[in-house]
Amino acid sequence: MAQSITSPDLLQTLTAAQSAAGRNQTRQITVDGQQKTIPFPFPSPVDWRDSWIYFLMIDRFANPANAPKGTWNQIYPHRQGGTFQGVRDQLGYLQELGVKALWLSPVLKNSRPDFDYNYHGYGIQDFLNVDERFASDGTRETAERELTELVDDAHARGMYVIFDIVLNHAGRVFDYRFGNHTVTDFQDHNLLEGPPGGEPQIEWLNGLGAPREDWTDTLPDPAHLAADDVIWPEDLQNRFFFRRRGAKTSDSPDARGFVPGDFSNLRQLVAEYDATVPGQEDIRAKYGAAPVIGILIRAYQYLIAKYDIDGYRIDTVKYVQPDAVRNFGNAMREFGLSIGKKNFFTFGEIYDNEQTIANFVGRRTEGGEGFGIDAALDFPLFFKLPAIVRGNEPVEALRGIFETRKAAELGRLSSHGEAGRYFVTFLDNHDQNQRIQHPLMPPEQVDMALALLFAMQGIPCIYYGTEQGLQGTVNADGSMNLTAPESTREALWGKTPTFDKTHPRYRKIQQLAALRNTDPALAYGRLYFREAAGADSSDFGLPAGAGGVVAFSRILGDREVLVVANTSSTVPFRGSVIVDRDMNATPRRMVVAFSNAASSNQGTRGTGIVQHFPNARFFANGGITTGPATALPVILSEREVQILVPV
Repeated sequence: MAQSITSPDLLQTLTAAQSAAGRNQTRQITVDGQQKTIPFPFPSPVDWRDSWIYFLMIDRFANPANAPKGTWNQIYPHRQGGTFQGVRDQLGYLQELGVKALWLSPVLKNSRPDFDYNYHGYGIQDFLNVDERFASDGTRETAERELTELVDDAHARGMYVIFDIVLNHAGRVFDYRFGNHTVTDFQDHNLLEGPPGGEPQIEWLNGLGAPREDWTDTLPDPAHLAADDVIWPEDLQNRFFFRRRGAKTSDSPDARGFVPGDFSNLRQLVAEYDATVPGQEDIRAKYGAAPVIGILIRAYQYLIAKYDIDGYRIDTVKYVQPDAVRNFGNAMREFGLSIGKKNFFTFGEIYDNEQTIANFVGRRTEGGEGFGIDAALDFPLFFKLPAIVRGNEPVEALRGIFETRKAAELGRLSSHGEAGRYFVTFLDNHDQNQRIQHPLMPPEQVDMALALLFAMQGIPCIYYGTEQGLQGTVNADGSMNLTAPESTREALWGKTPTFDKTHPRYRKIQQLAALRNTDPALAYGRLYFREAAGADSSDFGLPAGAGGVVAFSRILGDREVLVVANTSSTVPFRGSVIVDRDMNATPRRMVVAFSNAASSNQGTRGTGIVQHFPNARFFANGGITTGPATALPVILSEREVQILVPV
């Protein structure tokens, strides 16, 4: 068990991975009774836009040996009992769904006293070792073996594996002491200027979760500490490596470009710690100028080497100083290259607007000339898309997102189609109080949202259980509970039937995944929002208003895919939608490759022929222009979305 970033077994693991990459090594894996050979280390995808992501919470996904500990679909803020083996047993189910990448909630060991509550995994106590409570038998050895088997099995099925990690904080590894009182939480409202009364004293927690009065400024030699005590690796057992200022008082970055303070009772690390100042010579000699981020870099390089994973999703990124995030992204990229992973993927949770995201992602990151993390979760899209599909937001809000994005990403793109590299798009996740599927939301609207997700720029991400129609937790009286994040964290394997491949939503996602996989325009194409006209009309304008039509093209080379969605719940759409005039100079036939409409509905079924309008009128910005146009006739029923492809 590695205890330090200089542990012999850690260094040996790093060296072995680098050596294996140069010798073209392989592994033999048994999948569904058949032997498969996979390269080791496993190579990265050429482009992550080819690999849509399925995100699951390990504790809430599956356990082949035991039923969930609590009612599977009611709020249960404790461990339900999901395991690594439970995930591995369902890899065939995910493979058939079309999953290309698997994002696992954190696998590292959490604080033992808090683990029943920190079942989500974000309260890390040991940054080098996985949590044995995800093992079939509760032992560290089994946990390591089963996680390795899970990753290898996924690779053998053509799926990549992404670990969820944290740079901003550790678990509750110490409490605060003021005079004679010890407290778990407090808030310092002067985080930028400094506390008026000086920094509080801290007391590190032992393995039972009890603060120790004798563990404050100094700690015993690590050899005298137990694995559950304080924090590991031992390199982080330094009070100065933690902010020690209490919980954050804001969710907006301060003048330094990040959000300071503990994340609730999860203790914030000083990722930007500077060991170049006088008095830090010993620390700098051992860890370099930036010791905290340097220690975390080495720990996460070790996890890549040990488990052969393909990417990191980074939690709470905007709470970390942007330079530190940039340095981390560069270090992961370079280590990946050193072991043959030429496109190791990093993407962050930056719960904010386009401008804040731009400070952390890609070229022109804040504070330096390096290249930051590769992508961010697409919160700007998440904030709008579900409401647009429900008819609660005007459809032009979607167009506004991409117009703002083009401006924010202006110095980074070699082409208009490249913007999708920088965003992982999603409809819901574990931090929201409501799933995209809601009892008051008709299935057609959910399917529309999924179709738009797979057809728009970005790397689509589906939250576990969406494919089984999970709606969130319920109260004892059957009403929906929308009061806590646990509202979206059901124990999926408690559902009957479990992992149903015939579920209509499973089949819809399967169809969308196959379409995206076979049509490169949906992954790489440029995106253009299109004007529409009513039936028997040549007056075109960009659709607007709640319940309106969403229309856009994805163009790659000489191929145009048209996506049209009618968000109205009451009124069908019959009209024409603009397509590229040069590409369609010769009338082209387009067919419906996907529709969420039932066969009994009156939406377009079959084909449409592109038509030419020699004297069309265009309404934009309060004015009218005239000229030739090329458009496709489209008929959509209420709540119908169509993806039309040329033939």
